[in-house]
Formats: sequence, C-alpha cells, structure tokens
Amino acid sequence: MTQRTPAEVFAPGEFIREELEVRGWSQNDLAAILGRPPRVVSEVVTGKRAITPETAKGLGNAFGTGAQFWMNLESAYQLAQVRTEDGTVARRAKLYELAPIKEMIRRRWIEHSESIDVLEKRVMDFFEITSLDQQPSFLAHAARKSTSYETATSAQLAWLFRAKKLANAVPAQGFSDRSFDTCLMSLKQILPNPQEVRQVPRILGESGIRFLVIEPLTQTKIDGVCFWLSKDSPVIALSLRYDRIDWFWHTLLHELAHVHNRDGLNQEVTIDTDLVGDQAQAFEKKSKFEQQADKFAADFSIPQGELRHFIARVRPLYSQQKILGFASRIGVHPGIVVGQLQYRAEVSYAHSRRMLVRVRGIITSTALTDGWGNMPPVIV
Repeated sequence: MTQRTPAEVFAPGEFIREELEVRGWSQNDLAAILGRPPRVVSEVVTGKRAITPETAKGLGNAFGTGAQFWMNLESAYQLAQVRTEDGTVARRAKLYELAPIKEMIRRRWIEHSESIDVLEKRVMDFFEITSLDQQPSFLAHAARKSTSYETATSAQLAWLFRAKKLANAVPAQGFSDRSFDTCLMSLKQILPNPQEVRQVPRILGESGIRFLVIEPLTQTKIDGVCFWLSKDSPVIALSLRYDRIDWFWHTLLHELAHVHNRDGLNQEVTIDTDLVGDQAQAFEKKSKFEQQADKFAADFSIPQGELRHFIARVRPLYSQQKILGFASRIGVHPGIVVGQLQYRAEVSYAHSRRMLVRVRGIITSTALTDGWGNMPPVIV
C-alpha cells in the first residue's frame, strides 16, 4: 500500500475555534464547560499545549464528537511536525541485517562513520560487493562450525571475509605436496610440548600455508576454516574459541586434512559439527569429507591402533599415571590423549582436566592474531 502524506495538517486548535464559532462560545465559555482554567484552554487553542486524553474526553463530550476524534487530530498534527525522515533509519537497518555492524566496528574491521553513505561504502568494500542488494559471496571454503545449517550466517560471513583480508598479509612460501609432507614431519616433533605450539605459524608458512587466528564473533561458533587464495595458496584460520591443547591440535590437523585433500578449492564443503567437546557430532553422521579429516587428525596425533590397544589394557581405570606413560611412549602431550578418550566417551569431560593445558597465549604470540586485545589495522 502506498503511504500518503497530506499536503497540510492543521493544529487541533483550529478545529476548536470552528466549533466555538458555530456555537457562539468564547474560550472562557469552553473553559467553564470543561471545568478547566482559561489559560489551559487558550494554550490548547493556540497549539502551545498538546491535547491530553483527559482534555480529549472533555472536548468530545462538549462538542458531541467523541474523545477519539480529538486524539486522532492531535496525533496527526504531532506526526506532521516531525521532520520528514530521509531514509537513513531504513538504510541503517538494512546494514545491520547484512552484518553485525556494531561488533565489526568494535573489532576495527570497519571504521565508524556518522554518514550513512560512508558507512555503506565501507561495508560494501568489506564484503566485496557493489550494492547492498547483492549477496556477499565468499570463495569456496571448508569451515568448521557447530550449528547445523547449510549456509553461513551474516556474522560467519563477516568472520570469513576478515580471515580472507588478513590472510593476504601473512607471508608464505610456495605450497606443494612435498612441502606439505615436510610440514607434517615438523609438526610431529612438537606434539609433546605445549610451548612448541609457537612454532606452528613458521612451520606452516615455510610449507606454503598461511596461518592466522581470529577471535570469533558472537554466535558464530566457527572453530576454523580452510580456504584458498589461489590454487597454490591455502589458508588456515582458527578461532580458538576453546583454549585447550587437544582442541587446538585436532582443529589444526583437521584443517590440514582439508588442505591435503584440496577441500574448498574445487568445491565448497560446509562442516556442521563441533570438532571436540561434549557437543561433538557423531562420526557416522558426518559427511565423507569430515570423516576423512577427522580420521586424519586423530590418527596423526595418536595412531588409532595404539589407542585401541591402550583402551583394551586400561579400561576403565584411566589413571593419570597411565595416561602420562602412554603419552610419553607415543610422543604426544597427555592432554591430546585425554581429549581423544573424552571424544570416545571413555572418560568424562571432568577427567584429568589439568592436562588440557591452555595454548592460546602461546600461539597468539607468534601468529597474526585478530582479537583478545590484538588489533591489526583496519583493512578494507
């Protein structure tokens, strides 16, 4: 329906004057009828005082029109006095539907502007679109996220675009299958020591894989992402929304499996379950891409035959001493063993939690990091 705006809206006082003239009443007469001070009636007639529900009811009874008639006149008049809206509110609302604008400004992903024209331009530049009617389209990617939906939310798209922009600033050498194998051999050597996590950005960069860390936006629930800037330039970005050594290694290795399989290069792969934790999706419900990546991540850190043998020998008495001994023998940190036992429901998520050491502070000291107080410059 087309909204129509009257050419001119008169103050209710004009209509009161007409009613008084028809009846031959003065303003003082009306004041006496209403039982109100003459000054109040004069201010209503001259438009200096708004008609209240009480006054509307009195006028309706005095003139036989009903109170609603006068309330409608007052509402129409007040609305007409408001400056005609230039569309700024609607335009700003459209921006907030497209992306989490306030959080993006707070994170310095875009700069704030009081000008809606400038803000629109910055948002379009961020999402690489030329019109707000255009749907942002991220390049094919394989992303870890914990909710079961097919398409990315606006906040998830914003996180992915931020990762893409920052990835261009991460140095990396040429990528090849040979460099990937070298990368895996180097990573294998640092699995036992949490402090050696700081070597990951260097190891991946020397193998041609750009690595960065981006704090998740509210409600994105993305754990990590693998995408390609070109056919020989893979990128891995982690959110580190869970700060524990088993989550870090399983997520990183899962994304490395996507790199190895070229997932996200020739097709888009969407992952709908948590990697680790009590909300992890059952293995058999995952896509073949995710099953392959999970198998790779689990077997790389702990050969699954070795783990099954350990479980058969120890179950159900998983003492910390036995876990430490097994971890030392296979050359991994005990927290990684605990994480896999938790995933298999062999131990509770409260078991040996002290072994699940934090690594966020270690990895963010060497990786390009956006979040937790680390703010790279605005890139648009």
